[in-house]
Amino acid sequence: MHLSKPLLLLLLSLLLSQTLAKSIPSLADEDLDWSEEDDEEFDSLIAIDDSEESAGASTSEPQLLRKAQKIVTDLNNDNSRRVVEENELVLLLGYAPWDKKSAALMPRFAQAATELREMGSPVVMAKVDAERYPKVASLYGIKGFPTFLLFVNGTSLRYSGGITGDEIVIWVRKKTGVPVVRLSSEDSAKQFLKKCKNYAIGLFDNYEGPESEAFAKAASTNNETQFVATDNFEIAKLLYPQISSKKNFVGLVKTENDKFEKFEGKFEEGEILDFVEKNKFPLVSVLTEENSGWIYSSPIKIQVYIFAEEEDFEDDKPFVEEVARKFKTKVMFVYVDSTEEELAKPFFTLFGTEPDDTLVTAFDNRNGSKHLMEKKLTKANLEEFCMALEQGIHPRYLKSEPIPKEKGLIEKVVSKNFEAAVLESPENVFLEVYAPNCVECDSTTKVVEKAAKHFEGNSNLKFARIDASSNEHPNLETSNYPALLFYPVGDKSNPIKVSKKSSFQDVINFINEKIGQGEETDAEKKDEL
Repeated sequence: MHLSKPLLLLLLSLLLSQTLAKSIPSLADEDLDWSEEDDEEFDSLIAIDDSEESAGASTSEPQLLRKAQKIVTDLNNDNSRRVVEENELVLLLGYAPWDKKSAALMPRFAQAATELREMGSPVVMAKVDAERYPKVASLYGIKGFPTFLLFVNGTSLRYSGGITGDEIVIWVRKKTGVPVVRLSSEDSAKQFLKKCKNYAIGLFDNYEGPESEAFAKAASTNNETQFVATDNFEIAKLLYPQISSKKNFVGLVKTENDKFEKFEGKFEEGEILDFVEKNKFPLVSVLTEENSGWIYSSPIKIQVYIFAEEEDFEDDKPFVEEVARKFKTKVMFVYVDSTEEELAKPFFTLFGTEPDDTLVTAFDNRNGSKHLMEKKLTKANLEEFCMALEQGIHPRYLKSEPIPKEKGLIEKVVSKNFEAAVLESPENVFLEVYAPNCVECDSTTKVVEKAAKHFEGNSNLKFARIDASSNEHPNLETSNYPALLFYPVGDKSNPIKVSKKSSFQDVINFINEKIGQGEETDAEKKDEL
C-alpha cells in the first residue's frame, strides 16, 4: 500500500485522537466515560471556590485557582462582546463541564493567568463555559474542548502553543510582543534560572546588529522554547557556563543529558530555528500524551521508536543514548512504554504485531516509509540499523499475512506474493481489495464470487482478493474499501479501477470488453451441453 505522504499521518490519525494535540486550537476528545464524581471535581475546579479541596488536586492547585478567580474573567451572553472588543489582548479558554481535558487544563490556565499578571502582562485572561453559553461559543467558533483563542484587537489568532502553564505563558508572551526575555542583572538571571530550565540563549553587544535581529525573529516564530538574551558576558556565563568567548553567541540549554548545545551556523532566522528544533529534545525522548505532537512534527525526518517495559529499557538506555549521540540531529530516538496501551497500541496496529519482547521500529519521513529492526536490540545492531536508515538502504517494512498454501477459485493474495501473483502473472487479474470490518465489502464480494464462477476455466483471466488491513504493498494504491482493480496483461503497472457499485452484469460486460470473448469459459461450455 503506497503512502505518498509521511507515514506518520496515518499514525497520528490513530493516536492523536487520544491525546492533546498541540498544533490545533481545539483539543477535543470524544466518547468520554465521565462519572458523576468526575463532574463534581470538575465543577469545583471551574468554580474556583474557597472550599475546593478535590481529592485529585495537589495542595497548590486550590491556591492557584482561588488566586486566579480574581484574574480570569468569566464570559457570558451579556459581556462577551464587550470584553473581547474593548481590550487589545484577550486569551480565551473555551471549555465544557463534562470534558476531562478541560478539567486537566484548568489549573494550568490558572497558573498561566497568575504568572502573566505578576509579569505585568496586559493580556486579559478569560474563559467561557461553552455548554452553558452556546451562543458565545458559536460566536467565536468554539466547537471542541478545550479551545484556546488569542484575540488581538478583536481578531482571533490560532493557538499553537503547549498545554502546561509555562508553555501557555511562553506562547502568550511571544505573540504579544515579548518574544525574547532580556536579562541585565545577575539577580534577574538567577530568578530566571529558578523558573526556566530549558531555553535558547543569545549574547549580543547592546542587543544590536543583524545577529540579534535574527535571534529575535527566530524567537517570534518559535512557539515552544523560551528565548533569553543578554549583553553581559558574566550573565551569559550564568545562563550557559560553557561559554568562552565574548563574541555574539547562541546556545541551547536543556535539563537532560548533553545539557548544553552551541550554535555553529550562520546567524540567520532559519538556521537558528532549525538548530533549536533539532536540538531541543533529549537524546532519547519518552513519548507521552503531552509531547506527542511536538515529537511527530519534529524536523528530524528519521525517527526510531523503541518499545519496551520500563524496567527492561533501563538496562538498554545507556547504550541507546550512546548511539543517539552519534546520530544527533539526524535520527530522533523515542522510547515508548509498551504497557501504555493508548500510546503503544496504534504503533503495534500499524506494524501488525503484538510483541512479547522489546521492539524497535522506525519511520523515514523523507519518503513516508516504515521500518522494523528484526535483530535483537544491542548497541551494534542499533548502530547498523540507524546507518542503513540514514543511507536510505534499509528495506521498508510491509505488513503481510503468510503466503497461502492453496489456491481457490479466487486466489488469496498477500503482500509477500503480490508481485508474483498479480504484477508478474501471465493472466489478466481482477483484484478485490477489502477489509474485514468493511460493511460494504460483503455485497461486492458476492458479485466477485459470482463473476469468478462465470469465468471459471478461462486461462487468460484470474480472480484474486487481498485483505488491505493486513497487507501492504507500494504498488497497491487504494485507501477506500472495497475496491476493484483490473490488471491487464501487458500493462500491469496501470490497473483500471472498476466501480465498487458494479452489478454482476456490469462486471461481466467490463471483463468481456477488456479480454474479448474469443475463449469459452467452463460455464459457457456447460450451457452449450
